[in-house]
Amino acid sequence: MAQTGAQSFPEIVELNVGGQVYVTRLETLTSVPNSLLWTRFTEGSPEDLPKDGKGRFFFDRDGFLFRYILDYLRDSELFLPEFFKERRRLQREADYFRLPELSRRLAGDSKDNSSCTEDSGAEEAELSSPATSTSTSTSDRALRSPGAGAGYVTVGYRGSYTIGRDIQADAKFRRVARITVCSKISLAKEVFGDTLNESRDPDRPPDKYTSRYYLKYNFLEQAFDRLAEAGFHMVACNSTGTCSYGSSDPGEDKLWTSYTEYVFSR
Repeated sequence: MAQTGAQSFPEIVELNVGGQVYVTRLETLTSVPNSLLWTRFTEGSPEDLPKDGKGRFFFDRDGFLFRYILDYLRDSELFLPEFFKERRRLQREADYFRLPELSRRLAGDSKDNSSCTEDSGAEEAELSSPATSTSTSTSDRALRSPGAGAGYVTVGYRGSYTIGRDIQADAKFRRVARITVCSKISLAKEVFGDTLNESRDPDRPPDKYTSRYYLKYNFLEQAFDRLAEAGFHMVACNSTGTCSYGSSDPGEDKLWTSYTEYVFSR
């Protein structure tokens, strides 16, 4: 029955995990016997699994962390970026996908890290819900060695606003359309975690650079808070703007568009 179920799935499988799209081989998904994916893709059939609007098999889990699950299924090895702070959450994903060996490795790593500093437990607890966290212990930043994770992160946004004929009376405040992140991959993931949208530049190694990531929210202050909590300081900023009239009539409202970048360093 398991062989029949496996044959009913295509050799190349498309997955939608929490909004992140992955394409892999059926052999990879079924590489660990008795795991959740092995069970779903050998003992079940395509009709048994939920699908998204494009027919991809859907799993309502953390799409960012699933890349490490998939790497483990490919090579039976665990390679995490430097300064990776999502071990407990990744261990939870390993438990869900029924990968006991991966879960044991992560549990062992967590114990080793906790023995280094008594503050590490508090740090992990904060990371369990990073989306709205605004209070990171300053002692965690102080314990970081001076050269650890040094680098630059550039945050940019495009905005627009209008100024009416009465200047300030009719001014409409800027609208931030999207916040982009330019930096080394490992730094971007360390700072912004699961609030980082990587769909435009997926599966790049942590030692490479990207200018295609953007954030899932559009509040600059939220991005600045995360950078400050990670020990970054603003070192430069620049902005450009252009003005055009809403119509050919010079008496109509003026439309301004601008692009602004903030450079942070650690």
